[in-house]
Amino acid sequence: MNLSPPWSQIGKKIESAMRKALFDFKLLEEASGLSVALSGGKDSITLLVMLKAILGRGFPQLSLHAIHVSGEFSCGASVQNSFLKGICERLEVPLTIRESTQKLETLACYRCSRERRKLIFEAAKDVGAPVVAFGHHEDDSIQTLLMNLLHKGEFAANLPKVPMQDYGVTIIRPMLYVPEKAIYAFAKLHGYARITCQCPVGQDSKRMEVKRLLKDLEASFPNVQTNLAQAALKYGSTKALKPK
Repeated sequence: MNLSPPWSQIGKKIESAMRKALFDFKLLEEASGLSVALSGGKDSITLLVMLKAILGRGFPQLSLHAIHVSGEFSCGASVQNSFLKGICERLEVPLTIRESTQKLETLACYRCSRERRKLIFEAAKDVGAPVVAFGHHEDDSIQTLLMNLLHKGEFAANLPKVPMQDYGVTIIRPMLYVPEKAIYAFAKLHGYARITCQCPVGQDSKRMEVKRLLKDLEASFPNVQTNLAQAALKYGSTKALKPK
């Protein structure tokens, strides 16, 4: 498993797209340290690998930390902690692990997400890296856009940078220019594409319904994903940036 450049062509494309997002949205501006929310899936591993390669090469050499939320049931790949420790050791990135309290009988996406984020934010502050990078890619943002539109009547996708004032951290999303298929191809090439979400609730979520809807739309509108991604960045609501 090669986790450092030089990359293949797909790796170069992902790194280039991430560099563009970091620059366009000033994602590392005023950052003193950077944490990666490491679920163990293909997206978060790719994010960590790429940020390790990018920092210090055209961007500040920030301290980089990985934060993983483990537990009996938690969103993500449900991988062994030893697997993630091995990756972080190879990258020379310190790993912090926090435990989720979620149980199957009370498992729900909203409750789980809130707990996970709270644990990640607390850990990020503890290690002195309060800028937290999440592995949301272009497809995630498009799905969020449709979910918000269909359920709440809001034209709002994932924002590149969101100060979470109540928690004292800032969320960044460096992979918003990266399509999921590129991440999958990179992960497959480097030996971790088999890792997918194992959450019994997430497999039948509204997000999965929207994902299937988008696939159906592509049959009639081949450019639907690209058009929605561009519209989200150009016209999407920034309500999440406004103080409550």
